Amino acid sequence: MPDSFLSQPAGKASKKLVYLKDWFKGNKILLGIPIALVILSGLLIASTQRQAEYADWYQHWYTAGFGLFLALCLSRLPLQRLRPLLIPIYFLTVLSLVFVRVAGTSALGAQRWISFGGLNVQPSEFAKLGAILLLAAVLERNPVNRPVDLLRPLGVISIPWVLVFIQPDLGTSLVFGACLLAMLYWSGMPFEWVLLVISGLVTALVTGIFPSILFVWIPLTGILAYRSLPTKRIAASITMALQAIVALITPWIWMNGLKDYQRDRLILFLDPSKDPLGGGYHLLQSTIGIGSGKFFGTGLLQGQLTKLRFIPEQHTDFIFSALGEETGFLGTMIVVLGFLTLILRLLNLARQANSDFESLLVIGIATMILFQVIVNIFMTIGLGPVTGIPLPFMSYGRSALLVNFISIGLCLSVSRRGHTASKIL
Repeated sequence: MPDSFLSQPAGKASKKLVYLKDWFKGNKILLGIPIALVILSGLLIASTQRQAEYADWYQHWYTAGFGLFLALCLSRLPLQRLRPLLIPIYFLTVLSLVFVRVAGTSALGAQRWISFGGLNVQPSEFAKLGAILLLAAVLERNPVNRPVDLLRPLGVISIPWVLVFIQPDLGTSLVFGACLLAMLYWSGMPFEWVLLVISGLVTALVTGIFPSILFVWIPLTGILAYRSLPTKRIAASITMALQAIVALITPWIWMNGLKDYQRDRLILFLDPSKDPLGGGYHLLQSTIGIGSGKFFGTGLLQGQLTKLRFIPEQHTDFIFSALGEETGFLGTMIVVLGFLTLILRLLNLARQANSDFESLLVIGIATMILFQVIVNIFMTIGLGPVTGIPLPFMSYGRSALLVNFISIGLCLSVSRRGHTASKIL
Protein backbone atom coordinates (compact mmCIF):
# COMPACT_ATOMS: atom_id res chain seq x y z
CA MET A 1 0.00 0.00 0.00
CA PRO A 2 1.46 3.42 -0.94
CA ASP A 3 2.72 5.58 1.90
CA SER A 4 0.77 8.54 0.55
CA PHE A 5 -2.48 6.69 1.09
CA LEU A 6 -1.71 6.33 4.78
CA SER A 7 -0.20 9.76 5.26
CA GLN A 8 -3.02 11.74 3.65
CA PRO A 9 -5.68 11.07 6.31
CA ALA A 10 -3.11 11.50 9.06
CA GLY A 11 -2.09 14.83 7.54
CA LYS A 12 -5.68 16.00 7.42
CA ALA A 13 -6.28 14.88 10.98
CA SER A 14 -3.10 16.62 12.08
CA LYS A 15 -4.16 19.86 10.39
CA LYS A 16 -7.57 19.64 12.01
CA LEU A 17 -6.02 19.10 15.43
CA VAL A 18 -3.69 22.05 14.90
CA TYR A 19 -6.64 24.18 13.78
CA LEU A 20 -8.72 23.23 16.83
CA LYS A 21 -5.74 23.87 19.11
CA ASP A 22 -5.18 27.32 17.56
CA TRP A 23 -8.90 28.12 17.75
CA PHE A 24 -9.17 27.23 21.42
CA LYS A 25 -5.95 29.10 22.13
CA GLY A 26 -7.33 32.20 20.42
CA ASN A 27 -10.58 31.95 22.36
CA LYS A 28 -9.32 30.94 25.78
CA ILE A 29 -10.37 34.37 27.07
CA LEU A 30 -13.91 34.05 25.71
CA LEU A 31 -14.24 30.59 27.23
CA GLY A 32 -11.95 30.72 30.25
CA ILE A 33 -13.12 33.92 31.95
CA PRO A 34 -16.86 33.05 31.99
CA ILE A 35 -16.07 29.53 33.27
CA ALA A 36 -13.81 30.90 36.01
CA LEU A 37 -16.46 33.45 37.04
CA VAL A 38 -19.13 30.74 37.23
CA ILE A 39 -16.95 28.48 39.39
CA LEU A 40 -16.16 31.34 41.76
CA SER A 41 -19.75 32.54 41.93
CA GLY A 42 -20.98 29.03 42.72
CA LEU A 43 -18.84 29.07 45.85
CA LEU A 44 -20.08 32.55 46.76
CA ILE A 45 -23.71 31.53 46.26
CA ALA A 46 -23.13 28.54 48.52
CA SER A 47 -21.66 30.89 51.10
CA THR A 48 -24.68 33.22 51.02
CA GLN A 49 -27.00 30.28 51.72
CA ARG A 50 -25.10 28.51 54.49
CA GLN A 51 -27.86 29.26 56.97
CA ALA A 52 -30.72 28.60 54.55
CA GLU A 53 -32.73 25.43 54.04
CA TYR A 54 -32.09 25.53 50.28
CA ALA A 55 -29.02 25.79 48.05
CA ASP A 56 -28.76 27.19 44.55
CA TRP A 57 -25.04 26.90 43.88
CA TYR A 58 -25.23 23.53 42.17
CA GLN A 59 -28.13 24.72 40.01
CA HIS A 60 -25.97 27.68 39.01
CA TRP A 61 -23.27 25.26 37.87
CA TYR A 62 -25.75 22.96 36.11
CA THR A 63 -27.21 25.90 34.21
CA ALA A 64 -23.73 27.10 33.32
CA GLY A 65 -22.81 23.63 32.05
CA PHE A 66 -25.86 23.58 29.79
CA GLY A 67 -25.12 27.14 28.69
CA LEU A 68 -21.53 26.20 27.86
CA PHE A 69 -22.82 23.30 25.78
CA LEU A 70 -25.10 25.69 23.87
CA ALA A 71 -22.20 28.12 23.39
CA LEU A 72 -19.98 25.43 21.88
CA CYS A 73 -22.79 24.30 19.58
CA LEU A 74 -23.44 27.89 18.45
CA SER A 75 -19.73 28.39 17.86
CA ARG A 76 -19.97 25.95 14.94
CA LEU A 77 -22.99 27.68 13.40
CA PRO A 78 -22.29 30.26 10.66
CA LEU A 79 -24.27 33.32 11.71
CA GLN A 80 -25.46 33.87 8.16
CA ARG A 81 -27.81 30.93 8.70
CA LEU A 82 -29.50 32.90 11.47
CA ARG A 83 -30.55 35.74 9.17
CA PRO A 84 -33.90 34.19 8.10
CA LEU A 85 -34.69 33.57 11.77
CA LEU A 86 -33.92 37.04 13.14
CA ILE A 87 -37.41 38.49 12.73
CA PRO A 88 -39.16 35.34 14.09
CA ILE A 89 -36.76 35.30 17.08
CA TYR A 90 -37.44 38.98 17.72
CA PHE A 91 -41.21 38.65 17.55
CA LEU A 92 -41.12 35.49 19.69
CA THR A 93 -39.33 37.43 22.43
CA VAL A 94 -41.81 40.31 22.08
CA LEU A 95 -44.76 37.92 22.34
CA SER A 96 -43.22 36.39 25.45
CA LEU A 97 -43.01 39.88 26.99
CA VAL A 98 -46.68 40.46 26.14
CA PHE A 99 -47.55 37.12 27.74
CA VAL A 100 -45.66 38.15 30.88
CA ARG A 101 -47.80 41.26 31.04
CA VAL A 102 -51.01 39.22 30.66
CA ALA A 103 -50.32 36.08 32.67
CA GLY A 104 -46.82 36.30 34.08
CA THR A 105 -45.62 35.36 37.55
CA SER A 106 -45.05 38.17 40.04
CA ALA A 107 -42.37 38.41 42.70
CA LEU A 108 -40.80 41.26 44.68
CA GLY A 109 -43.30 43.78 43.29
CA ALA A 110 -42.68 43.03 39.61
CA GLN A 111 -44.26 40.77 36.99
CA ARG A 112 -41.29 39.48 35.00
CA TRP A 113 -41.44 35.67 34.76
CA ILE A 114 -43.23 32.90 32.90
CA SER A 115 -43.63 29.69 34.90
CA PHE A 116 -43.91 26.26 33.31
CA GLY A 117 -42.72 22.83 34.38
CA GLY A 118 -41.60 24.19 37.74
CA LEU A 119 -39.18 26.62 36.09
CA ASN A 120 -39.33 30.40 35.99
CA VAL A 121 -38.14 31.96 32.73
CA GLN A 122 -37.45 35.69 32.45
CA PRO A 123 -38.26 36.69 28.85
CA SER A 124 -36.70 40.15 29.21
CA GLU A 125 -33.25 38.53 29.31
CA PHE A 126 -33.83 36.77 25.99
CA ALA A 127 -35.44 39.92 24.57
CA LYS A 128 -32.14 41.77 25.01
CA LEU A 129 -30.34 39.31 22.76
CA GLY A 130 -33.22 39.14 20.28
CA ALA A 131 -33.19 42.92 19.94
CA ILE A 132 -29.40 43.02 19.50
CA LEU A 133 -29.56 40.41 16.72
CA LEU A 134 -32.25 42.21 14.73
CA LEU A 135 -30.72 45.63 15.36
CA ALA A 136 -27.36 44.41 13.99
CA ALA A 137 -29.06 43.26 10.79
CA VAL A 138 -31.05 46.49 10.44
CA LEU A 139 -28.01 48.72 10.92
CA GLU A 140 -25.95 46.66 8.47
CA ARG A 141 -28.57 47.04 5.76
CA ASN A 142 -29.70 50.56 6.66
CA PRO A 143 -26.89 52.59 8.26
CA VAL A 144 -27.89 55.88 9.86
CA ASN A 145 -26.86 58.55 7.34
CA ARG A 146 -29.87 60.82 7.86
CA PRO A 147 -31.94 61.61 10.96
CA VAL A 148 -34.91 59.80 9.42
CA ASP A 149 -32.82 56.61 9.32
CA LEU A 150 -33.06 56.51 13.12
CA LEU A 151 -36.70 55.44 12.88
CA ARG A 152 -35.85 51.81 12.07
CA PRO A 153 -33.43 51.12 14.95
CA LEU A 154 -35.60 53.10 17.37
CA GLY A 155 -38.60 51.03 16.30
CA VAL A 156 -36.70 47.78 16.91
CA ILE A 157 -35.66 48.81 20.42
CA SER A 158 -38.75 50.72 21.54
CA ILE A 159 -41.19 47.75 21.55
CA PRO A 160 -39.27 45.46 23.95
CA TRP A 161 -38.07 48.51 25.89
CA VAL A 162 -41.62 49.65 26.66
CA LEU A 163 -42.80 46.13 27.53
CA VAL A 164 -39.88 45.65 29.94
CA PHE A 165 -40.22 49.11 31.47
CA ILE A 166 -43.88 48.56 32.41
CA GLN A 167 -43.22 45.21 34.15
CA PRO A 168 -41.69 47.30 35.89
CA ASP A 169 -38.00 46.59 35.27
CA LEU A 170 -36.17 49.89 35.01
CA GLY A 171 -32.71 48.32 35.16
CA THR A 172 -33.16 45.92 32.24
CA SER A 173 -34.85 48.62 30.17
CA LEU A 174 -31.70 50.73 30.51
CA VAL A 175 -29.67 47.91 28.94
CA PHE A 176 -31.70 48.25 25.71
CA GLY A 177 -30.84 51.95 25.52
CA ALA A 178 -27.13 51.37 26.16
CA CYS A 179 -26.93 48.71 23.43
CA LEU A 180 -28.77 50.96 20.97
CA LEU A 181 -26.41 53.89 21.51
CA ALA A 182 -23.24 51.78 21.24
CA MET A 183 -24.42 50.01 18.10
CA LEU A 184 -25.52 53.27 16.47
CA TYR A 185 -22.10 54.78 17.07
CA TRP A 186 -20.29 51.64 15.89
CA SER A 187 -22.39 51.61 12.70
CA GLY A 188 -20.98 55.02 11.78
CA MET A 189 -23.54 57.46 13.14
CA PRO A 190 -21.86 60.80 14.05
CA PHE A 191 -21.03 61.18 17.72
CA GLU A 192 -22.95 64.48 17.83
CA TRP A 193 -26.09 62.58 16.90
CA VAL A 194 -25.45 60.11 19.72
CA LEU A 195 -25.30 63.06 22.11
CA LEU A 196 -28.60 64.36 20.74
CA VAL A 197 -30.21 60.96 21.23
CA ILE A 198 -29.25 60.88 24.92
CA SER A 199 -29.90 64.58 25.47
CA GLY A 200 -33.49 63.85 26.46
CA LEU A 201 -32.29 61.73 29.39
CA VAL A 202 -29.92 64.52 30.44
CA THR A 203 -32.80 66.99 30.24
CA ALA A 204 -34.91 64.78 32.51
CA LEU A 205 -32.08 64.53 35.06
CA VAL A 206 -31.43 68.27 34.98
CA THR A 207 -35.15 68.94 35.41
CA GLY A 208 -35.23 66.88 38.58
CA ILE A 209 -31.94 68.04 40.11
CA PHE A 210 -30.99 71.50 38.81
CA PRO A 211 -33.96 72.89 36.84
CA SER A 212 -32.39 76.34 36.56
CA ILE A 213 -29.69 74.86 34.29
CA LEU A 214 -32.37 74.16 31.67
CA PHE A 215 -32.10 77.77 30.48
CA VAL A 216 -28.55 76.98 29.41
CA TRP A 217 -28.87 73.30 28.54
CA ILE A 218 -31.80 73.53 26.09
CA PRO A 219 -30.12 76.24 23.93
CA LEU A 220 -26.94 74.12 23.92
CA THR A 221 -28.84 71.17 22.44
CA GLY A 222 -30.21 73.53 19.83
CA ILE A 223 -26.69 74.69 18.94
CA LEU A 224 -25.52 71.08 18.69
CA ALA A 225 -28.40 70.26 16.37
CA TYR A 226 -27.70 73.34 14.26
CA ARG A 227 -24.06 72.38 13.83
CA SER A 228 -24.55 68.67 13.08
CA LEU A 229 -27.95 68.20 11.37
CA PRO A 230 -29.22 69.17 7.92
CA THR A 231 -31.92 71.87 7.63
CA LYS A 232 -30.12 73.54 10.50
CA ARG A 233 -32.70 76.06 11.71
CA ILE A 234 -35.58 73.62 11.59
CA ALA A 235 -33.51 70.94 13.31
CA ALA A 236 -32.44 73.34 16.07
CA SER A 237 -36.02 74.50 16.64
CA ILE A 238 -37.41 70.94 16.76
CA THR A 239 -34.62 69.82 19.11
CA MET A 240 -35.23 72.63 21.60
CA ALA A 241 -39.00 72.07 21.42
CA LEU A 242 -38.55 68.36 22.19
CA GLN A 243 -36.25 69.17 25.11
CA ALA A 244 -38.84 71.58 26.50
CA ILE A 245 -41.53 68.89 26.23
CA VAL A 246 -39.29 66.42 28.08
CA ALA A 247 -38.72 68.98 30.81
CA LEU A 248 -42.47 69.56 31.16
CA ILE A 249 -43.51 65.89 31.34
CA THR A 250 -40.63 64.70 33.56
CA PRO A 251 -42.38 65.62 36.86
CA TRP A 252 -45.49 63.73 35.75
CA ILE A 253 -43.46 60.65 34.76
CA TRP A 254 -41.61 60.83 38.08
CA MET A 255 -44.85 60.72 40.06
CA ASN A 256 -46.94 58.44 37.85
CA GLY A 257 -44.53 56.41 35.71
CA LEU A 258 -42.39 55.02 38.54
CA LYS A 259 -43.28 52.93 41.55
CA ASP A 260 -42.58 54.25 45.05
CA TYR A 261 -39.68 51.85 45.56
CA GLN A 262 -38.14 52.90 42.23
CA ARG A 263 -38.20 56.55 43.25
CA ASP A 264 -36.64 55.61 46.59
CA ARG A 265 -33.86 53.69 44.85
CA LEU A 266 -33.05 56.59 42.54
CA ILE A 267 -32.79 59.02 45.46
CA LEU A 268 -31.48 57.08 48.45
CA PHE A 269 -28.17 56.01 46.91
CA LEU A 270 -27.05 59.63 47.41
CA ASP A 271 -27.61 59.26 51.16
CA PRO A 272 -28.86 55.78 52.17
CA SER A 273 -28.61 56.71 55.86
CA LYS A 274 -31.84 58.71 55.47
CA ASP A 275 -33.73 55.40 55.48
CA PRO A 276 -31.32 52.83 56.96
CA LEU A 277 -34.00 50.21 57.61
CA GLY A 278 -35.92 50.75 54.38
CA GLY A 279 -34.80 51.80 50.93
CA GLY A 280 -31.21 52.42 52.03
CA TYR A 281 -30.77 49.09 53.81
CA HIS A 282 -29.35 47.15 50.86
CA LEU A 283 -26.78 49.82 50.02
CA LEU A 284 -25.61 50.28 53.61
CA GLN A 285 -25.21 46.57 54.30
CA SER A 286 -23.54 45.97 50.93
CA THR A 287 -20.89 48.64 51.49
CA ILE A 288 -20.30 47.39 55.05
CA GLY A 289 -19.84 43.84 53.77
CA ILE A 290 -17.41 44.87 51.03
CA GLY A 291 -15.46 47.08 53.43
CA SER A 292 -15.17 44.32 56.01
CA GLY A 293 -13.21 42.21 53.55
CA LYS A 294 -10.32 44.70 53.60
CA PHE A 295 -7.46 43.73 51.26
CA PHE A 296 -7.35 39.91 51.32
CA GLY A 297 -10.87 39.09 52.49
CA THR A 298 -12.07 36.61 55.11
CA GLY A 299 -11.70 33.60 52.80
CA LEU A 300 -14.21 31.74 50.66
CA LEU A 301 -17.15 30.40 52.69
CA GLN A 302 -15.86 32.33 55.72
CA GLY A 303 -17.71 35.65 55.47
CA GLN A 304 -19.64 36.31 58.68
CA LEU A 305 -21.92 39.04 57.33
CA THR A 306 -22.65 36.83 54.34
CA LYS A 307 -23.29 33.85 56.59
CA LEU A 308 -25.75 35.81 58.72
CA ARG A 309 -27.59 36.98 55.55
CA PHE A 310 -27.61 40.67 56.37
CA ILE A 311 -28.15 41.49 52.69
CA PRO A 312 -31.40 40.22 51.13
CA GLU A 313 -31.06 38.56 47.70
CA GLN A 314 -27.29 38.56 48.07
CA HIS A 315 -26.90 35.52 45.81
CA THR A 316 -28.47 37.43 42.91
CA ASP A 317 -28.02 41.18 42.45
CA PHE A 318 -25.64 41.67 45.40
CA ILE A 319 -23.23 38.78 44.80
CA PHE A 320 -20.40 41.32 44.45
CA SER A 321 -20.75 42.22 48.13
CA ALA A 322 -20.12 38.57 49.06
CA LEU A 323 -17.11 38.65 46.74
CA GLY A 324 -15.79 41.76 48.49
CA GLU A 325 -16.17 40.32 51.97
CA GLU A 326 -14.67 36.90 51.26
CA THR A 327 -11.92 37.77 48.74
CA GLY A 328 -11.24 41.38 49.70
CA PHE A 329 -10.03 44.20 47.52
CA LEU A 330 -7.58 41.84 45.80
CA GLY A 331 -10.32 39.43 44.73
CA THR A 332 -12.65 42.14 43.50
CA MET A 333 -9.85 43.70 41.42
CA ILE A 334 -9.05 40.33 39.84
CA VAL A 335 -12.70 39.89 38.89
CA VAL A 336 -12.93 43.44 37.52
CA LEU A 337 -9.76 42.88 35.48
CA GLY A 338 -11.27 39.63 34.22
CA PHE A 339 -14.37 41.45 32.98
CA LEU A 340 -12.17 44.16 31.44
CA THR A 341 -10.08 41.55 29.62
CA LEU A 342 -13.24 39.90 28.30
CA ILE A 343 -14.60 43.21 27.01
CA LEU A 344 -11.30 44.12 25.35
CA ARG A 345 -11.27 40.72 23.64
CA LEU A 346 -14.80 41.34 22.36
CA LEU A 347 -13.83 44.78 21.05
CA ASN A 348 -10.87 43.28 19.23
CA LEU A 349 -13.14 40.58 17.81
CA ALA A 350 -15.61 43.21 16.58
CA ARG A 351 -12.80 44.96 14.70
CA GLN A 352 -11.73 41.70 13.04
CA ALA A 353 -15.22 40.49 12.10
CA ASN A 354 -15.84 39.62 8.45
CA SER A 355 -19.13 41.51 8.11
CA ASP A 356 -20.83 44.55 9.58
CA PHE A 357 -23.58 42.32 10.95
CA GLU A 358 -21.12 40.21 12.94
CA SER A 359 -19.19 43.28 14.11
CA LEU A 360 -22.37 45.04 15.30
CA LEU A 361 -23.58 41.87 17.00
CA VAL A 362 -20.36 41.54 19.01
CA ILE A 363 -20.46 45.23 19.96
CA GLY A 364 -24.05 44.85 21.15
CA ILE A 365 -23.12 41.85 23.29
CA ALA A 366 -20.02 43.59 24.66
CA THR A 367 -22.12 46.64 25.58
CA MET A 368 -24.76 44.47 27.24
CA ILE A 369 -22.14 42.77 29.43
CA LEU A 370 -20.14 45.93 30.17
CA PHE A 371 -23.18 48.03 31.07
CA GLN A 372 -24.47 45.39 33.47
CA VAL A 373 -21.05 45.00 35.10
CA ILE A 374 -20.66 48.75 35.64
CA VAL A 375 -24.19 49.32 36.95
CA ASN A 376 -24.13 46.27 39.25
CA ILE A 377 -20.74 47.05 40.79
CA PHE A 378 -21.56 50.73 41.20
CA MET A 379 -24.81 49.71 42.87
CA THR A 380 -23.15 47.38 45.38
CA ILE A 381 -20.42 49.85 46.37
CA GLY A 382 -22.89 52.70 46.84
CA LEU A 383 -22.06 54.77 43.74
CA GLY A 384 -25.36 54.10 42.00
CA PRO A 385 -29.00 53.32 42.74
CA VAL A 386 -30.34 49.80 43.22
CA THR A 387 -31.55 48.81 39.75
CA GLY A 388 -31.92 45.03 39.88
CA ILE A 389 -29.32 44.39 37.17
CA PRO A 390 -27.45 41.09 37.71
CA LEU A 391 -23.68 40.69 37.51
CA PRO A 392 -22.98 38.64 34.35
CA PHE A 393 -21.97 35.00 34.93
CA MET A 394 -21.96 35.56 38.71
CA SER A 395 -25.45 36.49 39.90
CA TYR A 396 -27.79 33.54 40.34
CA GLY A 397 -30.46 33.46 37.65
CA ARG A 398 -30.99 30.77 35.03
CA SER A 399 -32.33 32.99 32.26
CA ALA A 400 -29.58 35.60 32.55
CA LEU A 401 -26.85 32.97 32.75
CA LEU A 402 -28.13 31.10 29.68
CA VAL A 403 -28.37 34.33 27.69
CA ASN A 404 -24.81 35.25 28.67
CA PHE A 405 -23.46 31.90 27.46
CA ILE A 406 -25.55 32.00 24.28
CA SER A 407 -24.08 35.45 23.63
CA ILE A 408 -20.56 34.08 24.12
CA GLY A 409 -21.42 31.26 21.71
CA LEU A 410 -22.43 33.76 19.03
CA CYS A 411 -19.15 35.62 19.57
CA LEU A 412 -17.24 32.33 19.31
CA SER A 413 -18.95 31.76 15.97
CA VAL A 414 -17.72 35.16 14.76
CA SER A 415 -14.24 34.30 15.98
CA ARG A 416 -14.32 30.87 14.34
CA ARG A 417 -15.35 32.31 10.98
CA GLY A 418 -12.67 34.99 11.19
CA HIS A 419 -10.10 32.38 12.23
CA THR A 420 -11.06 30.17 9.27
CA ALA A 421 -10.83 33.11 6.88
CA SER A 422 -7.38 34.05 8.19
CA LYS A 423 -6.23 30.46 7.68
CA ILE A 424 -7.46 30.53 4.07
CA LEU A 425 -5.74 33.86 3.39
